[in-house]
Amino acid sequence: MGKISKAIRGVADIYNGASLIVRIIVGLVIGTVLALIMPQVTWIGEFGTLFVSALKAVAPILVFVLVASALAQGSSKLDRRFGTVVFLYLFTTFLSAVVAVLTSRAFPQTLSLGKAAKADVVPKGLSEVIQTMLTNIVANPIQAIIDGNYICILMWACLFGLAMKSIANESSKAFMANVADSVSQVIRWVINLAPFGIMGLVFTNVADNGLSAFTKYGSLLLLLVGTMLLMVLVFGPLVIFLFLRRNPYPLVYRCFKESGLTAFFTRSSAANIPVNMQLCEKLGLDKDMYSVSIPLGATINMNGAAITITVMAMAAANTLGIQISLPAAILLSVVSALGACGASGVAGGSLLLIPMACSLFGINNDIAMQVVGVGFIIGVIQDSVETCLNSASDVEFAATAEYHSWIKQGRQLPAFMYSKKERAKLGIEA
Repeated sequence: MGKISKAIRGVADIYNGASLIVRIIVGLVIGTVLALIMPQVTWIGEFGTLFVSALKAVAPILVFVLVASALAQGSSKLDRRFGTVVFLYLFTTFLSAVVAVLTSRAFPQTLSLGKAAKADVVPKGLSEVIQTMLTNIVANPIQAIIDGNYICILMWACLFGLAMKSIANESSKAFMANVADSVSQVIRWVINLAPFGIMGLVFTNVADNGLSAFTKYGSLLLLLVGTMLLMVLVFGPLVIFLFLRRNPYPLVYRCFKESGLTAFFTRSSAANIPVNMQLCEKLGLDKDMYSVSIPLGATINMNGAAITITVMAMAAANTLGIQISLPAAILLSVVSALGACGASGVAGGSLLLIPMACSLFGINNDIAMQVVGVGFIIGVIQDSVETCLNSASDVEFAATAEYHSWIKQGRQLPAFMYSKKERAKLGIEA
């Protein structure tokens, strides 16, 4: 018996020691092969069902405690630079969702979902979308957590967090932070079993649809990554240029080289906070400022998450034949931006907020969690690129806000922000 338990522990150590990305790829390949050679063994698909069920159970609690804790821990002893940082974080998150709406309308995607997939209510215009949102917002918060009513959960989490910020003592806030950390740990445990869930989900999809399912996943992944690259190379730098009136690409390159690459492999904004702190020090930023803005950015600066939530929700709507007007899509951008601010700092966190966006269009939680399952299948690349964008832009916009104040004060920016000709003229060494 001792040998058996020792062998099991050895297997578990090998499993946990391997990269999650490698394990997911292995699970994806195994699920595909099993579906092709023995599609009749349907019980393999139950791994996917169990995985999705676990996510459905913990996701509503995750949203509530993370948002409430983030608001409760907020500090008010900061100057105007902090207001600029918060504006940049929130504005670019919303802008990312708007860009995702436009690219999704230009290149509409559909998903391979279960045969029972259908919308409970098909809204015909913006008024019905707003009515659905208002009705859901004022629901019972306990019932909302049970039903997965994410609009209501987000509203009550905001109110609860702000109330705690104003009246709770430090020990109560610390307890709330510990609860948030505990729920995040549960999410890590669930996601650690993602390879088995992916194997089951891929098995079911390939057994039902054949290898053609991967064609849709490929085009969906291309849309997601392409939209994120638009934010990285075009819209993000444009915002920086409007604030600094200088070439933004030296700052963008520096942040993606020293922060984005690390985040790509860790796939966790929270895990990349120490890296970003060190980069801020290299960039000459005020420690009192970045020690608050960088952890905050890991919570509310979610450009990549907003893109993921928006694109996946619109793909789900397209799959179910729901026509979304442009004003309704912009409303989706607002909700996606708000939801992205509550995205977990762990790998795959934004995927768990897709049901909140789907609920705007009457898409029930069961269908939405199937969309989350698709997200995990493409998450090997999607989540890495998303976290790369999120984490690097944390530093980008923290630096933009501070450098903006330097320019107003007539202070000189760091050498890397100037061209060779400008450095020679100013007598600055590179």
